Amino acid sequence: MTFLEPERLWWLLLLVPLLGAYVFAQTQRREYTVRFTNLSLLDQVVPHRPDVRRHVPTALFTLTLGVLIASMALPAMPVEQPRERATIIVAVDVSLSMAATDIEPDRLRAAKESAQGFVATLPDRFNVGLVAFSAQATVVSSPTHDHQAVIGSIENLQLGPGTAIGEGVFASLDAIRGFDEESQDDPPPSAIVLLSDGENTSGREIAQASAAARQEGVPVSTIAFGTGAAMIEIDGYQVPADIDKEALQELAQVTEGHFYEAESETELDDVYEDIGSSLGTETVHEEIVTRFVLIAILLALATAATSLLWFQRLP
Repeated sequence: MTFLEPERLWWLLLLVPLLGAYVFAQTQRREYTVRFTNLSLLDQVVPHRPDVRRHVPTALFTLTLGVLIASMALPAMPVEQPRERATIIVAVDVSLSMAATDIEPDRLRAAKESAQGFVATLPDRFNVGLVAFSAQATVVSSPTHDHQAVIGSIENLQLGPGTAIGEGVFASLDAIRGFDEESQDDPPPSAIVLLSDGENTSGREIAQASAAARQEGVPVSTIAFGTGAAMIEIDGYQVPADIDKEALQELAQVTEGHFYEAESETELDDVYEDIGSSLGTETVHEEIVTRFVLIAILLALATAATSLLWFQRLP
């Protein structure tokens, strides 16, 4: 719990002189009672001496004032609230090495199926965009609530030469900045999910893309596809389909994202579930003044009840 106007809590200091006055009054009362030197006479005059119950109404009244003052400070509780502008960009490597078959049936098909399943399970309020990169990066689908359209675009991705991981990040950032008219001054809460299996061979360096994403506060979670022990055929030659895991891991670390080694479709499903849940809500503070007022009312009723039941004077 927190207080939205904590400076108003200084009013609680007013309770200190009130309690001091009560203690002083009780002290004076004891001094007056001691004047009765004949204790047997005192027992006849006041056969039932007041016990600790006489302090209860005062304590309850003080608590009532304290709670009312605290309500003036606007107490609030943290609650999780859906992010209506939450945006996820899925950036997919479509370089020729994604044709490797160390993940069945091949890396690209596994990536497509997993990405489609991820988009399909996202809440409707999420905006999802798609970027494809090989030697160049292209925004295939701008952020949208039309998840089915994005799923269709993922299915239509085609292989191309080269691998421009840095350009894939820059294109994703451009898609986020163009989300709506407010994005320049108030960017939507965003994340990039980048799926790749190769080294950066084209375009700007990964370090440049990492710095740009970090400056804009967009985490990039990277997923390294494949085992690395694979060969593909390019122009009639067998070439290794290497994975630069270190570069992908550094990209995620610099941007405060997460790095995953996804060697199966099951692992990818877990990855996407973590990313979707982390971006879906934000913590806001909701006022609970009404609760404090209700507590104060109950305390006031308890004060009146104890006074009437314990200290009423019969004629």
